[in-house]
Amino acid sequence: MRQHGYYGPPILILLGMFAASNAFAQQKTTATPEMALSDALSAACRQDADIFSNTLTSDNAKAYRALPGPQRTAMMKRFVLLEEPGRPLLSTSAGGQTIVRCESPGIATEMRFGETRLRENLAFVPMEIPIDGESPRSITFGLVREGGSWKLLSVGLILLDVPAMAKQWEQADLNAQEDSAVANLRAVATALDTYRRAYGNLPDDLAQLGPGPPNAVSPDAAGLVDADLAAGNKGGYNIRYNIVTSSANEMDESANKTESFALTASPQEYGKTGRRSFFLDSSGVLRGDDRHGAVATYTDPPIEPAS
Repeated sequence: MRQHGYYGPPILILLGMFAASNAFAQQKTTATPEMALSDALSAACRQDADIFSNTLTSDNAKAYRALPGPQRTAMMKRFVLLEEPGRPLLSTSAGGQTIVRCESPGIATEMRFGETRLRENLAFVPMEIPIDGESPRSITFGLVREGGSWKLLSVGLILLDVPAMAKQWEQADLNAQEDSAVANLRAVATALDTYRRAYGNLPDDLAQLGPGPPNAVSPDAAGLVDADLAAGNKGGYNIRYNIVTSSANEMDESANKTESFALTASPQEYGKTGRRSFFLDSSGVLRGDDRHGAVATYTDPPIEPAS
């Protein structure tokens, strides 16, 4: 009897702990769609990429974690329509519906959940976002039960496919960097023309176009471009400059010679900072092609006419 009295309570305690632990685990894995969506929006409000990734399906979470930091942040911004990180506040309306409010410095957004529609392993949560002076913006989030927990599946009619989105964003980033490289070439070309009009000749190198001491513009520091362009490295591209000298009669060394310039821009990391290389000379005609990181030349096809 004494043995039973001695061993009984610990066994009951262990059984009780097991039951409580099992109940907690089941409660955690059967979280409601509203709770899962609140977690996602709260993480997006804080711009907490680690927590936000946990609200995605396994394939999307893996692809999301592999995105560059700015792209992960950009995706979270789209969910709460705010640029700066904020503080999430959860409340319940008089009708029992969830409200997620995201407060950032100077501005806040409020997301009001509607009645959830359940379809076996799918859930659809309608949401309204009030906008000052406009009609509320309505959107429906789709969630799927995965491993016992609800995960984000769609936003409106768009299925969340982070791997495909990553490819689109990567191409968009490359396009933007290439456009920036072209704009930088145009800016340098304009600076070279300005320099020639001011000093009667082209500079020996790009450094002479760069900034110098305040109120001390000179042929060696003309202040026509920023320090990055003057160094020949900007926006993930290497910019190179050459002077091209020619004369009306190549056989006559005493003939008047004219100077023109040639500029090139090639990606510093092919496939990451750009794909196309560019060539621009005094004619103003932009040329270029995908040269797998090699420098473009005057033989490349024209991309834009003279500006």
